[in-house]
Amino acid sequence: MEESPRDLVRNRVKEKLAGNELVLSMAVRLVRSIEIVSIAQSAGFDSFYVDLEHSSFSLEATSQLCIAGLSLGVTPFVRVPSISPDCIAGVLDGGALGVIAPHVQGADEAARVVRAAKYPPSGSRSFTGALPHVRFRSFPAIEVSAAIDAATMVIIMIESAAALEAAEAIAAVEGVDMLFIGTNDLCAELGIPGQLDHPTIRQAYATCMRACASNGKHLGIGGLNANPALAADFVKLGARYVSTGTDLSFLAAGAAAKTRQMRERFSPPSFN
Repeated sequence: MEESPRDLVRNRVKEKLAGNELVLSMAVRLVRSIEIVSIAQSAGFDSFYVDLEHSSFSLEATSQLCIAGLSLGVTPFVRVPSISPDCIAGVLDGGALGVIAPHVQGADEAARVVRAAKYPPSGSRSFTGALPHVRFRSFPAIEVSAAIDAATMVIIMIESAAALEAAEAIAAVEGVDMLFIGTNDLCAELGIPGQLDHPTIRQAYATCMRACASNGKHLGIGGLNANPALAADFVKLGARYVSTGTDLSFLAAGAAAKTRQMRERFSPPSFN
């Protein structure tokens, strides 16, 4: 049977979330070559996101990573540096299956992200043929746009007091798939920097979980890679998407652990 765009465009994160399964993700902000995607797959990650907000990656490098993710079955997202339509369209056309939008303060801005990420009639994204999502094959535009719209996720970060207050309204926006709490930034915005286990943060997660549950959306955890016990509490609360850390933090932690191990085991004798 001949493949259709819906056969080719699969977002495994969306499928796992629909089945109430745990999704583990990593952020990429150091390694620009496609080897990092193979490492993510070998390590068992479901997804990765290229962090354009906190890196100097080019659109070209971002696209290459996303295309590798499509090929290897590791769902590629991009955290965009701004919610401008051209920025969102650029990363999606390059191969991303979703955008993570930072600094959204309310439902109006969330709706702008949806419009930029979706094709008409749901949004205003401009259509171009030969997309990497369908392996650059030619299909009727209406089939491709429908398949990509169905697979593309819009993830809104909650990282300010204003966004937290508007969580219910943001979750109610049609086309928003997930609220993703940036815990460190939220702590700083709420005047409790670094206090990840503060009751206010626990309440913030509970507030967002209620907003997601009442609107059929999902909740994501960010910034808790150093506190897996706390992240586990929020998974029990209902969060299902967990950002586990960055390629940079994994490399730094692994290198530091190895040098400690070597020095402890092979410390040379003292010389007088």
